[in-house]
Amino acid sequence: MKKRKAVAVDAGAKRRNLARLKRIEGQVRGIQKMVEDDRYCADVLIQISAVHEALRGVGREVMRHHLRHCATAAMTGTEAGAHAMHDEILSLMYKHVR
Repeated sequence: MKKRKAVAVDAGAKRRNLARLKRIEGQVRGIQKMVEDDRYCADVLIQISAVHEALRGVGREVMRHHLRHCATAAMTGTEAGAHAMHDEILSLMYKHVR
């Protein structure tokens, strides 16, 4: 698979997303500890839900950047590139809204 890079990376957004992902990593480790410690199932499920929402938040930020920069660059390029980006966006939307 061809390795692609993001277009117009915003250093502040990247820093914020990395910080959020590190917090999420800590939350996942906390859930692992809860399971190891035989914590109450409902408490574990609540923490899993919190991790899901945190990941969705990062996903929304990445999607926003992708549409603003990567997709815009592709759409203003060749017609074939625009069609390929259109298909990619639809595919991402179907996967992202699950």
